[in-house]
Amino acid sequence: MSGQLKEVRNRIKSITTTQQITKAMKMVSAAKLRRAQDAILQMRPYAQKLQEMLSNIVSSTTGDMELALASERNVERVLLIPITSNRGLCGAYNANVIKLARVVINEKYAAQHAQGNVTVLPIGKKGYEYFQRHGYKLVDNFWNLFADLSFDNVREAAVYAQKAFLNKEYDRVEIIYSQFKNAATQEFVYEPYLPIPKVEKAAGDKNSDFIFEPSKEVLIEELMPKILNTQVFKAVLDANASEEGARMTAMDKATENANDLLRTLKISYNRARQAAITTELTEIVSGAAALQG
Repeated sequence: MSGQLKEVRNRIKSITTTQQITKAMKMVSAAKLRRAQDAILQMRPYAQKLQEMLSNIVSSTTGDMELALASERNVERVLLIPITSNRGLCGAYNANVIKLARVVINEKYAAQHAQGNVTVLPIGKKGYEYFQRHGYKLVDNFWNLFADLSFDNVREAAVYAQKAFLNKEYDRVEIIYSQFKNAATQEFVYEPYLPIPKVEKAAGDKNSDFIFEPSKEVLIEELMPKILNTQVFKAVLDANASEEGARMTAMDKATENANDLLRTLKISYNRARQAAITTELTEIVSGAAALQG
């Protein structure tokens, strides 16, 4: 009986220590989430408006000028950019991004994958480790961007994708990431990156009319790469906020589970202790009665 009590005491001590760790991690993630949330909420309207403007320009451009980054080609070679995290302990966040990437590969680009023409450019250590372990073709230069998250570092990955598309190394580039909604909700999506998607106009809609100063060619040549860089940075900021939200939620749930487990263990400990005391009292009374008899 004493051995059982000691085992339960050790478990209670171990779970209490783990609970303190999960509670501390929740607080750290909450602080990081606040900064990450502010960053994406400030960035998102700007990036969305730029992307809308770019798509409208591409859609309204007639044959008088060729936009290489909007050039539609027969899709033979594909580059996918899944954005995961560098660390775990964030619930099913990384697993959901990887799962969506696999669905895109196996369903949308099954023919290209069978021919070995699907390449993955992972951002985030967890995605890099998974796709490397499973033998996918990788661009492994940018997986550690979260170690020093900045626009300049993210831009390098965006520029690589743009140059590779212009050199016809890939015919389509897509980004797979998690859109941040709130701390408990993320939406896992894949978005076309290159060629620049055009806006589908409904019947009767007029073309967007822009006044360009300086010339249209100069502006588009200058602005198009910058807008595309911003689009990737927005996706990375979305993923960063989603990661911290998922981690905070996971650590909060872990802390609650530890409370439930501690409550159960303490009840078991008290019952075992009462049983041991009752047994000892019974033995004492029985011994005293035997001596008197």
